[in-house]
Amino acid sequence: MRAVLLVAFSACLAGAAIPAGALTVTDDAGVELQFEGPARRVVALSPHLTEMMYAIGAGALLVGVARGSDFPAAAAGLPGIGDASGLDFERILYVRPDLVLAWGSGNRPVDIARLRALGLRVLVLEARRLEDIPRHLRTLGALTGLNDPAQALARDFEQRLRALRVRYAGRIGPRVLFEIWHRPLFTVNGEHIVSRVLELCGARNIFSGLPRLAGEVSLEQVLVLNPDAIVIGSEADDAGVQNWLKFSYLQAVRSGRVLRVPADLITRQTPRIIEAAERLCAGLYDAPATP
Repeated sequence: MRAVLLVAFSACLAGAAIPAGALTVTDDAGVELQFEGPARRVVALSPHLTEMMYAIGAGALLVGVARGSDFPAAAAGLPGIGDASGLDFERILYVRPDLVLAWGSGNRPVDIARLRALGLRVLVLEARRLEDIPRHLRTLGALTGLNDPAQALARDFEQRLRALRVRYAGRIGPRVLFEIWHRPLFTVNGEHIVSRVLELCGARNIFSGLPRLAGEVSLEQVLVLNPDAIVIGSEADDAGVQNWLKFSYLQAVRSGRVLRVPADLITRQTPRIIEAAERLCAGLYDAPATP
């Protein structure tokens, strides 16, 4: 479902009086939330949601963040409230948030349901398309009273996105394996936002048909499908690239298209994904051939 931000400034809705500046938001899970004014105490249940708040200048409003929130560096000093595997509900209640930001595919539905049962307003965001990121920026800007910086960041993202679409329009690009982990080998399906980045470059995910957003595949499957390029999402060194170079008969290795992109750039649903897209598109077409 797509979130629709409705700003209600009149009293004509259902004949009821609405406080000045009130907001009605329908989140990406289809749940409608009412806000009487800007949020002032926010908990982010995913590192990328923490990053989104900082991106629009709302980092000072965060009173709790998910484990692994490491960008920008200031986020690491914020109180931790658990992670996708489990939340510290007592601590979340202790920090008294007036808004909880949840990740649709990353937080457990049972945890989101419990937070709502405790009386907290939980906004579920789930970016499956690149266009969802500027939409989320605008939503967060409206909910925090930081419309201007959020709008400016959203417009910049959209301009860079349009530029990439124009540059790579009509290209029949490489068939790509995207690796998020090597042992065991994990990749993503066609619904994952990483696949949207590949499509932006004219490339195709060879495992687009996987039944889940992310899942394990075998080395044998990769060898049979013989991708034209391998992209590794990794924060570390080039060890992941070296793992593939011994398979010299793979087309990706022969053409020199075994690439690494920092994982937090390409897998986090934040404005920095456009930087990952710019790097990846250039790498897929500009990589030197292996002798």
